[in-house]
Amino acid sequence: MPTTEHAPPSGTGPAAPGRLRAWMLQGLSEMGRSGGHTGPHATAEAPHKGQPWWRVMCLTGVDYFSTLGYQPGIAALAAGLLSPIATIVLVVVTLAGALPVYRRVAEESPHGEGSIAMLERLLSFWQGKLFVLTLLGFAATDFLITITLSAADASTHLVENPHLTGVLHDRQLLITLVLVALLGAVFLKGFLEAIGVAVALVGTYLALNAVVVVAGLYHIVTAGHVITDWSSALTTQHGNVFLMIGVALLVFPKLALGLSGFETGVAVMPHVKGDPGDTEEEPVGRIRDTKKLLTTAALIMSGFLITTSFITTLLIPEKEFEPGGAANGRALAYLAHDYLGNAFGTVYDVSTISILWFAGASAMAGLLNLMPRYLPRYGMAPHWARAVRPMVIVFTLIAFLVTWIFDADVDAQGGAYATGVLVLISSAAIAVTIAARRARQRNWTIAFAVISAVFLYTTVANVIERPDGVKIGACFIAGIILISLLSRLARAFELRVTSVTLDPMAERFVRDMASRRARFIANEPDRRDIAEYRDKIEQIRQDNDVPEPEDFTFVEVTVTDPSEFESGLTVRGEVLHNRYRVLTLESSSIPNALAALLLHIRDTTGRIPHIYFEWTEGGPFANFLRFFLFGQGEVAPVTREVLREAEPDRRRRPRVHVG
Repeated sequence: MPTTEHAPPSGTGPAAPGRLRAWMLQGLSEMGRSGGHTGPHATAEAPHKGQPWWRVMCLTGVDYFSTLGYQPGIAALAAGLLSPIATIVLVVVTLAGALPVYRRVAEESPHGEGSIAMLERLLSFWQGKLFVLTLLGFAATDFLITITLSAADASTHLVENPHLTGVLHDRQLLITLVLVALLGAVFLKGFLEAIGVAVALVGTYLALNAVVVVAGLYHIVTAGHVITDWSSALTTQHGNVFLMIGVALLVFPKLALGLSGFETGVAVMPHVKGDPGDTEEEPVGRIRDTKKLLTTAALIMSGFLITTSFITTLLIPEKEFEPGGAANGRALAYLAHDYLGNAFGTVYDVSTISILWFAGASAMAGLLNLMPRYLPRYGMAPHWARAVRPMVIVFTLIAFLVTWIFDADVDAQGGAYATGVLVLISSAAIAVTIAARRARQRNWTIAFAVISAVFLYTTVANVIERPDGVKIGACFIAGIILISLLSRLARAFELRVTSVTLDPMAERFVRDMASRRARFIANEPDRRDIAEYRDKIEQIRQDNDVPEPEDFTFVEVTVTDPSEFESGLTVRGEVLHNRYRVLTLESSSIPNALAALLLHIRDTTGRIPHIYFEWTEGGPFANFLRFFLFGQGEVAPVTREVLREAEPDRRRRPRVHVG
């Protein structure tokens, strides 16, 4: 059936913004979202055209590759002499588990929503929203702790530098706060600047690490006793190869921090340029290039993980990895100073500090892509949450709070970081398993199910080992849900219809109203027989003393998904029993739909419409809860309140009558 689509009702346009407000709200964070936002808060500014995949890989790489700053030390502490073997297990899980999962996620969700969007499709109504909010809580834990932990580790490298330790001693908290503030300043300046900085940092850092690895391997080869001593000690401690592998599998979950790059890799996917012929519906080139990004990053990181764990385990005394030791949290920096001199070591420190500081960039990009995609659409964030700069300020302030609470302690934040990473990777593995099963891909379903089991084991083992991570994640989840519900409550009476679409019969009704007074009766359909409409008209006439000749049009609203906040309004017209005109509407909320229809008719016909209700039985609080949760309840006063907020001019406001 052909339809005509009209813009949302007028009366809600904001005043001309000031210079500061215009700068703050410039560039709403569409970030590759399919079709962009079609609601009243969309801007005419086109989304950016994207960057080559290798440049975007550097953006996610500042998170992924920067874990080399602390990963070898963590592996040595967790596994001791078994660190290289445990790292090989991590690499196998990375290449055979996480990589195939996220390549599939890139196919299924090419606009950066990741596995959260894939799982959102499985649940509807409020249970789906609460499920997404829970996953967003873990995502916020992952990304925000990435920002604070990396900045804290950067300050550790700075404080522990032999040339600076006397000057900067006991100032780690202040240095970490300054680094977080500088990261926020880069994103306030602009996103392209962030990518440019990431490319320079990643290129320099990987080159310096390659020098350290070559120097370490050269020393191991030339001093043959190093390998002999290590293998003898390993055999003495663990006996045979199978026992070594078993112990490595048990300690592997403690090394899973390095897997964080996959989630950020998918989160920044909308920034990948792709092919000229790509569309938002079918971004074939973007998907292909994102797979290149994920694969290349995984291969580079796997090579560095194995070689760095090998040289640090064999060349650094075990006591130096302990808290307070010279290699604690900075194993490769220790080797750089020890084998290549303090001059090269200082250059390496500067590079490590820089990339650890900027490791929060991919996390910030992920937050800016993920949160505005869900919360404003659910009505669970203010309008400005779609703009980049205000959200940068919010996330920076939260990072300040987290840094202060943890006193910039890297180890204290490790549990929360690992929990957030592993929950998201487990959810991604489960999501692609379900997707493969629905596509009837039996082999992939079995493979992804096995991978899901591995990551679920890793997550559970990590939670048992470090339960503080779940507690911190729960705080983030509780905070997001509480703030979201309060925001939804504050915006309950907002006109939240993104478009009004009328079919030809409804348009005929509206054109006819231009020549007479528009009177509507809000009706809750029951049997829809002739007696129902006749009795309703008679009741309205008696309750409101309306003259006999006046004609009415019935309006009936069907609630679709009441948990949705913004939605389009579909209006269909029909004539029942050869005499009663009826407009049927589909929307997520009855009062908002009625208000939007009345404003649309006022703007189309130039006449002020009247609508008639009967009072709803029941207490006002219970009825408000019905409206808040299910889009129904006490319709008449809520419709009037929505109209009052949408149209401040009383003379132009549609009239609401209740009897």
